Amino acid sequence: MPKIYINDNEFEASENDTVLMAVQKFGGYIPTLCYMNLKDINIENKPSSCRVCMVEIEGRRTLAPACTTPVSEGLKIRTHSRKAVEARRTAVQLLLSDHPQDCLKCSKNGECDLQRIASELNIVKNPFFGKTSDYKEDISAAIIRDPNKCIMCRKCETMCNKFQTVGVLSAMDRGFNAVIKPTFDLPLEETACTFCGQCVAVCPTGALVERSYIDEVWKELEDEKKHVVVQTAPAVRVALAEEFGYEPGTISTGKLVGILKLMGFDAVFDTNFGADLTIMEEATEFKERLETGGFMPMLTSCCPGWVKFLEHQFPDLIEMPSSAKSPQQMFGAIAKSYYAQKKNIDPKDMTVVSIMPCLAKKYESARDEINSSPDYKDVDYVLTTRELAKMIKEAGFNFKAVQEMEYDSPLGESTGAAAIFGRTGGVAEAALRTAYEWITGKELKAVEFTALHGYESTRVAEIEINGKIIRVGVAYGLGNARKLLEDIRNGKIQLHLIEIMACPGGCVGGGGQPYHHGNFTIIKKRIDALNVIDRTKLIRKSHENPSIVRLYNEYLEKPGSEKAHHLLHTKYLEREWL
Repeated sequence: MPKIYINDNEFEASENDTVLMAVQKFGGYIPTLCYMNLKDINIENKPSSCRVCMVEIEGRRTLAPACTTPVSEGLKIRTHSRKAVEARRTAVQLLLSDHPQDCLKCSKNGECDLQRIASELNIVKNPFFGKTSDYKEDISAAIIRDPNKCIMCRKCETMCNKFQTVGVLSAMDRGFNAVIKPTFDLPLEETACTFCGQCVAVCPTGALVERSYIDEVWKELEDEKKHVVVQTAPAVRVALAEEFGYEPGTISTGKLVGILKLMGFDAVFDTNFGADLTIMEEATEFKERLETGGFMPMLTSCCPGWVKFLEHQFPDLIEMPSSAKSPQQMFGAIAKSYYAQKKNIDPKDMTVVSIMPCLAKKYESARDEINSSPDYKDVDYVLTTRELAKMIKEAGFNFKAVQEMEYDSPLGESTGAAAIFGRTGGVAEAALRTAYEWITGKELKAVEFTALHGYESTRVAEIEINGKIIRVGVAYGLGNARKLLEDIRNGKIQLHLIEIMACPGGCVGGGGQPYHHGNFTIIKKRIDALNVIDRTKLIRKSHENPSIVRLYNEYLEKPGSEKAHHLLHTKYLEREWL
């Protein structure tokens, strides 16, 4: 435990600390643009590329980058000496000299780390000027990439290559021409990009942002001929409040519904209804595979990011996922069939908007094979949690004062099982709550499968059902999914059911959530909040949702029926690696 001195104050650091980690641990602050604390997801990140965290160390001739300089006994550090501050100012000024000066129009305005640090360093003039980059924007259904705003921090590269192991983004060229680009400089839509949005979540500038559909949704809400409904994902209700000054993990379900009704939606429904519906179909499929010797293990298919990852990286395992659509897409299909029929509305005159924690959901809704009709999309527009917060602020609503309200019927009723879809292990647990009762014919009294709880990135649990041991694998992060799938492919592990979520902690850490800046404690609080919602629900098993039971009795007949397969199931494609 080396003793170090930070601005003449003595501290006892940990032997594996860097100067930056030590300063942060003891309440100090050093600006940085490239550093991410990724220990909680077992990723090492030591780029030292931005040179904004330079500090002065007694006895050394040159300044040292705090993010990669290890502590040692007796180290004397000056975090804000004039020499260090001027070096930071110069580094930021050089970045700004090749950066578009369009802050007021940038979607990261107010959330840009470069903008914030420039303000902190009181940079109002820039002595550096000259040639500036001139790249073309890359616009996909989910992500907009503007290389002109890239500052070569390489955070996106770290997330894409080390955490997700997708390998789409990498540094190219040298000197002034250095930039992060996709493979062979292809548009993202022509690569193996999963659109998980983790690159967007960590980008400190506007180089990577979600493609926004805010203007389109406002236009739909103003069209009196359109019946506009909205669905909200489980992870949104435990994160949205952060955008309005609340603590992470604050549950804001009632306010979320109330504000959506104020915005003018004709009906406010819950994606959790779609989650319960997903369990009906997935549990049916799992029971059939288990009893008939079908393809095992079965993979849950709710995360479109990991589905696309599988299509590119593991095409030989394409039969493994459940054919059930995700809750978002099931909801859209039912809204434009069952609900439209009840309301006597032409599906073409209905607009379905999703509020999601995820950028891959934007991509998913654009997949042709995901839709139940060739004449219209099941889900028309997908907004992220961040986009919804922007709409609320734009409209001038006071989030703290808004009246709490209930979801509309019939697509607003849900169970505790649906709530936990937003956290790692939740989909598998929800499926087992139903599958257990259907297989055994007995009531499951202890509904929580605690072996599936936790924050670890990969977990394997054994659960006994009718005397048979069911082995369940859970993983978040596509890099961890890769290891699990490779072990299955190579026969190193035998499983019956697998749940994979692309993002840290599951949907709660999605690429469209309020920025957590690598702070996994925030993600943990969101996970805990979803568990609270589950435990406070009167009904905690999907097959006991009265609205779901009514849907099958009145419309779908039974889980796995021909009509259910048409509306609620899909197929996957073998895709090229690029």
